[in-house]
Parts: sequence; C-alpha cells; structure tokens
Amino acid sequence: MTVKDEICAETHKEKSRSERNREILVIYGEEYEKMTCRLLEEANLAEQIGDRKKRIGIKPNLVSPVLPSEGATTHPEVVEGLLRYLQDHGFWNLAIMEGSWVGARTEDAFSVCGYKELAKKYGVELIDAQKERPVTVDCAGVKLHLCACALDVDYMINVPVMKGHCQTHITCALKNMKGLLPNAEKRRFHSMGLHKPIGHLAVGIRQDFILVDSICGDLSFEDGGNPTVMNRIFAAWDPVLCDACVCRLLQYRTGEVPYIGIAEALGAGSADLNQAVIRELNLPGRSLELPDRNKVMKLAEVVEDVDSCSACYGYLIPALDMLDQEGLLTDFPEKICIGQGYKGKTGKLGVGNCTRGFEYSLKGCPPTEKEIYEFLKTFAADHMQKD
Repeated sequence: MTVKDEICAETHKEKSRSERNREILVIYGEEYEKMTCRLLEEANLAEQIGDRKKRIGIKPNLVSPVLPSEGATTHPEVVEGLLRYLQDHGFWNLAIMEGSWVGARTEDAFSVCGYKELAKKYGVELIDAQKERPVTVDCAGVKLHLCACALDVDYMINVPVMKGHCQTHITCALKNMKGLLPNAEKRRFHSMGLHKPIGHLAVGIRQDFILVDSICGDLSFEDGGNPTVMNRIFAAWDPVLCDACVCRLLQYRTGEVPYIGIAEALGAGSADLNQAVIRELNLPGRSLELPDRNKVMKLAEVVEDVDSCSACYGYLIPALDMLDQEGLLTDFPEKICIGQGYKGKTGKLGVGNCTRGFEYSLKGCPPTEKEIYEFLKTFAADHMQKD
C-alpha cells in the first residue's frame, strides 16, 4: 500500500467514525435480553471493539439497592444480553464496575438488582468502585479524583438508565460516569456546582459505546418510585449526542442541562441533533405519555438548597411528594435547608448532617426518604399546634 493509499484509508476510517458517532439506534419490545443482542448486532459492536484481548468495562446505573422495575437502576437483562453478545464474539476480559451514591452500599445494589448472580453466571469480574483507590487526573484543566478501575480498561461500555433528576433535570450517559468516583469526590462535585465537573468528567473517563436502558425509567426522580413504562433500549457512540437526545425526549432544551454544553465545548462530543441519524429497528406498541415535568420544581419551592449531594436531595424530593399528596406541603411553615453550604451555620429547619447547627435538624448522611417524611410531617404538625 502506498502512502497515498494509507492516507485515503485513514481518511475513510475517520469519516466512518464520524458517521457512526452521529447514529442512534432504537429498539422497542419486552424481551430485553433478545432486544439487546439484536441492537448490538445491528451496531456491529464486535467489529468496533476489535482486539478480543481488550479489557472491557461495563458501567450500569446502580445508584441504590432499588429494583429496576422502580425506574432507577439498569435492568440486568440488558447487561446479560450485552455479556452474551460479547462472549459469543470472543470477548472474555470483562468487568462490571459501579459505585452507588453516598449513603448506599454498592454490594447491596449488586445483590438486590441481580448483578451478583449475573456475574457468577457469566464468570465476569464485579468491581465495587466505592472500594477502589482514587487516581488524580487532569480533565481538561480541572483535576478530578477518579476510581482506578475506570482507567484500567481498553473499551468502556456505559449502560445508563434514561431518567429524570431532581437537580439536573435528566441523567443518562454523561452523569452516569459519576458512579466511578470515590464518595468524597461525589460530595465535592456538588460543592463545585455539579454541572462543571460532570462536563469535565466527560474527557476524564472515555465512553466508547452507550447502551441506554429506557425500559421504565422514573422521569421525575433518580432514585425511582414513579416508573414510566417505555419498553425501549437505544444505543449511541457519542455521550453528548445521547444526552441531547434524552433532553428532546423529555422536552428540555439542552441549555437547561448545562453539563451537556460544557462537555461539548471540551470536545467530548456533539449536541447537534440536526446532524443525528436516529434509526428505529422496529416501532413502539404505543405512544409515550410524559409525567408532569414541573413536578420537581413545584416541590422544591419549599427548599433552600446550597450544594447538596444527590443522595440527600434525591431522598428529600420524594419525601416532599408524599407530604404534598397528603396536602401537607401547601403553606408549609418553614423553608427546608439542605446542603454542604450550611455546614457550621445556624438556622431554623434543616435536613442532613450539614445542618446539624439548626434549631430543628434531621441527622443522617443522608437520612432516608421515610425519615425525612416523618421528620417534616412532625415539624408541620407541631407548628400548626403552636399556632
């Protein structure tokens, strides 16, 4: 092959990669394992990975020990379809890696969500990222502490859940990588404003392929409880484009999720949906009705949040929803303070250890949804009795 031929071949390869990155494949149905295998065959994933000796990381979303049917965690059937496909094509150096959010044990999530059985069945390494050593990485000018396992792979397959998030509106490909941070760094992300570090994380942990569980995500809360059945799985190569697509599906502008624009500006992908090629392998059985997208905003009107962690805020919002359903949130007597910004400060009403100096404060890092609900319900009742 001449030098000219080599240059032409490389140019063609780059063109093919660019075309591939613009593509999003979608499949609908209820046989999730079979759907996954068909989607991966259509994506020609084995050829994309190449060398069968490569170490492949698989990153599901196991935010907490909650059943996938609740809309928070990745269905094991999707990951099983992925493992079957990979092993059928000669890939054996596989590792499932995840770290649940602060306050939850990854080991519990592995058990409850079926991943311990899955790893045993396929002989796959199961890595609890909460127990991994931290590695400091310069992520486009911002130094972040990442779990070592995230850097010890040749090919990273992200398997997030498409769902809502009470702080960032949506969570999917980009934010799912936050599970590969040490717990201390997860807390620091919130003190850094959340969006900026997530955007920079996109260049710190490479995503080679994204397989999205859009089966029954909770489109309001990241910890589940209000699943919306969609029976859909989709695949993408560009995490930025993937999240831009999720914004459109959930009727948000990409500008309402700032980390998408930050990641795009840093070169992690493109958010230009006009260039996207969305290919549906079959058609959905029914139309999707979205829940009230303003629900979280309405509930949060009684909250004063300063740099709260996802887990703490994520348990607060469902607790407020329960109070609202009982008619107890209307004219709630006091603003509820939450977040790291209240450490060492005083006030009236607070949730979590960061507000320990407040007159009324609920201990916990984080306190559970039930504890928050009971605490706030008691506070409201006592206040009304005094009035």
